[in-house]
Amino acid sequence: SRDQSWDYCRFALAFFKQNAIPFWEMKNADALVGNERHDNSKYCFAKLGEVYVVYLPGGGGSELDLSGAEGAFKVKWFNPRTGGGLQDGPVTGVEGGGKVSLGQPPADPSQDWAVLVRR
Repeated sequence: SRDQSWDYCRFALAFFKQNAIPFWEMKNADALVGNERHDNSKYCFAKLGEVYVVYLPGGGGSELDLSGAEGAFKVKWFNPRTGGGLQDGPVTGVEGGGKVSLGQPPADPSQDWAVLVRR
């Protein structure tokens, strides 16, 4: 089980590095995905108006509140269980200005996924 944990850490580090995610400039923004209680249902890490990482531990989809953002954003999915490149889901782009649906994961919808939403 520890070996698998090391793999997951390696996948997460590669995700942040390969996608140039500025984590040092980002903050918790769980409220943007409807998780004001900060429970374990879903998480959002954001540099508002630029990049959002949404983690869905139970899979499925989510809405993201982009009311405070303008312009077009790309939506890509990352499988934290296997690592690798970003994947397209049914929604590949959204517009700022309101709540948007991120769609469903490209596969294994009941498993955990991360969604990268970037201007």
